[in-house]
Amino acid sequence: MPTSESSEPSAGRRAPLSRGQVLRAAVGLADTVGIESVSMRRLGEALGVEAMSLYNHIAGKSDLLDGMIDIVFSEIDLPSGANWKAAMRQRAISARQALTRHRWAIGLMESRAAPGPATLRHHDAMLGCLRAGGFSLAMTAHAASLLDSYVYGFALQEASLPFTTAEETALVTRQIVSTMRAGEYPHLAEMAAGHILQPGYSYRGEFEIGLDLILDSLGRLLRSTP
Repeated sequence: MPTSESSEPSAGRRAPLSRGQVLRAAVGLADTVGIESVSMRRLGEALGVEAMSLYNHIAGKSDLLDGMIDIVFSEIDLPSGANWKAAMRQRAISARQALTRHRWAIGLMESRAAPGPATLRHHDAMLGCLRAGGFSLAMTAHAASLLDSYVYGFALQEASLPFTTAEETALVTRQIVSTMRAGEYPHLAEMAAGHILQPGYSYRGEFEIGLDLILDSLGRLLRSTP
């Protein structure tokens, strides 16, 4: 008596890869080992396939980077709503959080000559939010450049610090202060004792303070423009 063939894939049959799967695996690999260590060979090993098979989905290293950056942009909140300042604030916070998760992307976010759809969607939404808020075309360009420079610059500085936790911050600060002779660097000593070593201090808290100063300044500029 003939048996009907099962519609389920055999246990040993691998589902075909998609471009999205390859890119997400590359992002995960870069998060773990750094962007310099990402290669087609290593990516193939992570996915359990031959490196050459990846070229069915990725044209080359440049295309891989384009797609990886596009994934990072897709994780950033799109600015929306009638309140441009609140939208830009949330967008900047979300961008910094994405760069904290994917530190390899710092310095690459605006470097791609062939940006993907999420990248273009993000920039279009940002420009549209500022224009809807009343910014002229030139002021929109100025505001976008200022905000992105601050976000990327802060993320780069934060990533280069020799500490991450509050405990590490206090330890490194105390070590530096211990090398100073009394009265040699009075302002550094004052900053350490009066601010950095105070309970609850976190360097990441500086981000939103600086961001609000920038947004308030842009708001004043907007109100003063005829």
